[in-house]
Amino acid sequence: MRIVHLALKDLLQIVRDWKSFLFLLIMPIVFTLVFGFAFGGTGADAPEEDPRLLVGIQNQDQQYLSRALIELLEQSDEIRPVLLDEKSYTEMETMVREDELAAALIIPAGYTNSLREGASNPLTGILKTETTAGITAQNALQSALSHTEYATQAAQFSTSVQEDQTDEFFASSFALALEAWQQPPFTVNLTQPGAQPEENQSENAFTHSSPGMMVQFAIAGLIGAAEVLVLERKTGALQRLLTTAISKTEILLGHFLAMFVLIFTQFAVLILFAQIGLDVPYFSAPLGTLLVAVTTSLFAASMGLLIGTLAKTPEHAVVYSLIPMFILSGLGGAWVPLEFTSEAFRTIGHFTPVAWAMDGFQNIILRGLGFTSVLMPAAVLMGFAVLCFGLAAWRFKFE
Repeated sequence: MRIVHLALKDLLQIVRDWKSFLFLLIMPIVFTLVFGFAFGGTGADAPEEDPRLLVGIQNQDQQYLSRALIELLEQSDEIRPVLLDEKSYTEMETMVREDELAAALIIPAGYTNSLREGASNPLTGILKTETTAGITAQNALQSALSHTEYATQAAQFSTSVQEDQTDEFFASSFALALEAWQQPPFTVNLTQPGAQPEENQSENAFTHSSPGMMVQFAIAGLIGAAEVLVLERKTGALQRLLTTAISKTEILLGHFLAMFVLIFTQFAVLILFAQIGLDVPYFSAPLGTLLVAVTTSLFAASMGLLIGTLAKTPEHAVVYSLIPMFILSGLGGAWVPLEFTSEAFRTIGHFTPVAWAMDGFQNIILRGLGFTSVLMPAAVLMGFAVLCFGLAAWRFKFE
């Protein structure tokens, strides 16, 4: 009970300071909204723009094989064809050069007849192969052209072994071959163990900003808790505590418990806010979310205890809290997803506890994974918690 009484004393002392509400609740919510709107929006109901690369198409053939080619291009996941039959070659070249188009393709007159007869009638492409967009467009165009040629060859073979040599039979055979090419007899889907169906994965922009700001300001919220330890030593309250029946171990655990309750309560409130107000699916795997929240809170409380041990003045407590917050948040992917960074940066980032906390939360709310996906992040966070608590116990001065 002495541990609980000391923890309640610390909590009462912390909540009396207005800065505690600022760092624990107000700023995390504000920054979650700001980062969420900045990186993409208002949630799953936000209108989606077509992200495909624009490719200009000029169809001088206007027959069924060229039209089939354009239909294939319209089904591409990488490019979106735009008909430019009224544009000249020079105009299309200028549009590609000025990045209005990723590429342009001119289908010459006689393309259908040449392809059916097996003759060469090359198409004209305009693209910049030194750019990523140009290479992507080139690959997509080549894929569609190959599909069209293979379907044509299949239709030619089918026609050659039949008595019906009409254009209608060839067109029908071509359509069947193209349909068979687009719908292979079997497909292979690779999924991670425990993954939920793709439709359950969230496209909500707040799935990054919510856990990122929550973890970041959990560290910033330690300022008040660390100041309690500093003032306790400066005012002589610690020495008076030692004259009572409470032991040194109970003093250490009492302060730790106060910090854990403080951070875990912050997490609970922010998770509820994000789940209800921002439609972030923390409750899709509630036990997983709980485990990550608990282990992250244990790490943060251990770090707060270490900061309070090292700081000699309240100003030191502020500095010792804010500097790790910025460094760990930046490296750990709280601001920008580590998936958008280089492999070397991702490796360095995972030497920080913030990266593992982000992995744990996002495995649930972004990747749609289940409870087992958070076991590794939770174990690593526990390791960081034990390390920080051990250092704090070693450095804690009772005199």
